[in-house]
Amino acid sequence: MSEAVVNSNDTKIVVYTRAFLGLMQRDFRVLTREIVPFLIRIAMNPLLFLFVFTFVMPHMTGGSTLSPTAGMAAAGGGGFGTVLLPGLMAVAIMFSGIAAVALPLAQEFGVTREIDDRVMCPLPIGAVAIEKIVFSAIQSIFAAAVVFPLAYYIPSTPVLVHVSSWWFFIAVLVLASLLAGALGLTIGTFVQPKQIGLIFGVVIMPITFLGCVYYPWAALSPIKWLQNGVLINPIVYITEGLRAALTPTVGHMPDATILAMLLFFFVLLTLMGLRGFANRVLS
Repeated sequence: MSEAVVNSNDTKIVVYTRAFLGLMQRDFRVLTREIVPFLIRIAMNPLLFLFVFTFVMPHMTGGSTLSPTAGMAAAGGGGFGTVLLPGLMAVAIMFSGIAAVALPLAQEFGVTREIDDRVMCPLPIGAVAIEKIVFSAIQSIFAAAVVFPLAYYIPSTPVLVHVSSWWFFIAVLVLASLLAGALGLTIGTFVQPKQIGLIFGVVIMPITFLGCVYYPWAALSPIKWLQNGVLINPIVYITEGLRAALTPTVGHMPDATILAMLLFFFVLLTLMGLRGFANRVLS
């Protein structure tokens, strides 16, 4: 009897694995058909920010970026591009993760109920949601990789990047990408499809500008209430993690704190997203 149970469990694992990989293969096939819009979407925002703030403005002002963070970066041995690089990578990760999960869910939970086709595959409902997070994380990692060469060739002043610990950099990149996908799942399941556009203006933009993207978290020390308030923003830990991994000469949070908070928000948002996904599917 026990051997039969073991064989049954092994069969389930094989079926679940094949179904999970089948969903991934389907999503990759759809992505390859839309590769040009995908590349434009992930590259346009960092390209414009780098071009304006690290190329155009220094030429207009004789080398100054007119930014207080430029002085902080210079003190650490770099220019404003050094401060901006981790932040733009964080924005690329976040936007890619949300776009890869929340926007498709708005369509799948719409009038046509396309989500019903997905959940008919031989997988638990939660596993279908996990596949969306994993697939979006892969896109987010690719989006971050696209930002990197842009930051090297566009700024008028050199961007100083030094990876002192590769395992820390990989851990931050993977956790940040998974967190972005979990955030997208939470938004996509708790927000009605017709309100997705509003979320980008009401939620996404504020957490971006208050996510230490364009300045280090330590630079907020003169405004203590704000420095403490932004700690509830998960994007802060993505930007600070990438800043600690890529530009350690610029002030950043302790490494252990960054990893712990990235893991905390990933677990929290994943649990919220899975609950919301199950409720929407079964409703």
